[in-house]
Amino acid sequence: MDAQRLRELLEAVRDGEVEIDHAADRLSELPFLDTSQARIDTHRVLRQGIPEVIYGEFKTPEQIIQAATALRQAGQEVLATRVDAEKAAEVQAALPECNFDPMSRLLWIGNEDVPLQGKGTILVVSAGSADLPVASEAVGVARRFGNKVELLQDVGVAGLHRLLASHELIRSAQVLIVVAGMEGALPSVIGGLVDKPVIAVPTSVGYGASLGGVTAMLGMLTSCASNVTTVNIDNGFGAAHVATLINRL
Repeated sequence: MDAQRLRELLEAVRDGEVEIDHAADRLSELPFLDTSQARIDTHRVLRQGIPEVIYGEFKTPEQIIQAATALRQAGQEVLATRVDAEKAAEVQAALPECNFDPMSRLLWIGNEDVPLQGKGTILVVSAGSADLPVASEAVGVARRFGNKVELLQDVGVAGLHRLLASHELIRSAQVLIVVAGMEGALPSVIGGLVDKPVIAVPTSVGYGASLGGVTAMLGMLTSCASNVTTVNIDNGFGAAHVATLINRL
């Protein structure tokens, strides 16, 4: 139940169209729903405007299915992150309405066209093709959260002219998510070109001294561009979540 459905329920009670006992039963489901292995926060969409998202990487297919079923029972759409193809196949066998994207590793149940709630465009910028899985996670999550999203690919600092050729697109975005590995320089470059928030996402892409993304993360955290803020390594989901909240202001 989201804020709009809650208003509709309360209005129906006020107008005598719904019995108080029925409304009380519906409201009793709001705090959470228990499954055999989890407690699903069905109230989160009312508190934060975004429903609970299932982190699928270390969950079994059965746990994902149970959580998804509980969210559907509460009338909410389902989004699961970090789901590999093998798990996705098992979940889809049980819940055929699930959609799956192998690049972003996102699995979801819901309308194909999500109503836009954001005020502008979120631009996701991927430094290289190797960063694309994390960038795709950010794109997919931001779209499921009701944003207009654009993706700009393969514009890392090793060929800066590729980035500058899209200067107009970069300047037009309301929020930018910049995904990069190696030395992590791209967010600082973009931060110096725009007057908008830049959310930097370090990836674990790079040779030995990249330290699995630590080098990129430290570079982003110490960026000289003051409009750059940084999320954790490979955290496309977290970047999309924060960008969504900014884009709704």
